[in-house]
Amino acid sequence: MSSRRKRRYPSVPRRYLVCEPRYFDVHYAINPWMRDDVRVDTVLALAQWQHLIDTYRAHGHTVETVPPVPGLPDMVFAANSALVVAGRVLGSNFHAEQRRPESAEYETWFKAAGYDVHHPASVCEGEGDLVPAGRYVLAGSGFRTTRAAHDEAQEFFGVPVVGLRLVDPYFYHLDTALFALDDPDDPGGGTVAYYPQAFSPGSREVLARLFPDAVLATRDDAMAFGLNSVSDGRHVFVAPQATGLIAQLDHRGYVPVPVDLSEFHKAGGGIKCCTQEIRS
Repeated sequence: MSSRRKRRYPSVPRRYLVCEPRYFDVHYAINPWMRDDVRVDTVLALAQWQHLIDTYRAHGHTVETVPPVPGLPDMVFAANSALVVAGRVLGSNFHAEQRRPESAEYETWFKAAGYDVHHPASVCEGEGDLVPAGRYVLAGSGFRTTRAAHDEAQEFFGVPVVGLRLVDPYFYHLDTALFALDDPDDPGGGTVAYYPQAFSPGSREVLARLFPDAVLATRDDAMAFGLNSVSDGRHVFVAPQATGLIAQLDHRGYVPVPVDLSEFHKAGGGIKCCTQEIRS
């Protein structure tokens, strides 16, 4: 039996930044999940989002909000706004023209909260493609964030950045194909869950070397947004549709907390997309 099976993991209080989906809708198509003919139930979306926020708070986490802005329907996806490591903020520079105004709104919030913000010169979509994991920042490219942004992140944070190439358009952001399970400061280096076929062959080899005890998800669970999850080190806030992944997490000793954000799947987002972590 693996040493990780049935282990009891500690929960670490987190601080999350979110944006109410008051104006959430699908007005354009910038990823394979988005279709112009799909109708969004805005009342349901708000209820699902509020349940996520209530669940975070019930588990001891702090949640702060950025005011939504009319005309920015994807602003609810707060994770794409920045990466925050040790109180330093690397902002966003979106690939899609429709989302570029979001950057200024989030940067304004961070500056008002007392943070210095570095605006990247390269296309960089925050935690969508930059995931702190163990001793590294894992960095996705292939569809949105560029390799040049990986260099910017390493220079700015002084943390080793490991580039990973995404090859399946349904997993256009790294946070749709991978998430960190343990605290990034875990002296054991932490581990991750990911869907191998979302990555190029070389990137799969890198992940296997860095995280030999990773949880490997199926395509079904990945397509159910199971990897767009948030972990506090013990509890994993996860899409209830990802049943196989939930079983694996439970077997390892994590505590899955299913939260349904299916209305946001219509825009290619889920739990993690809606959640920016502020690492002070």
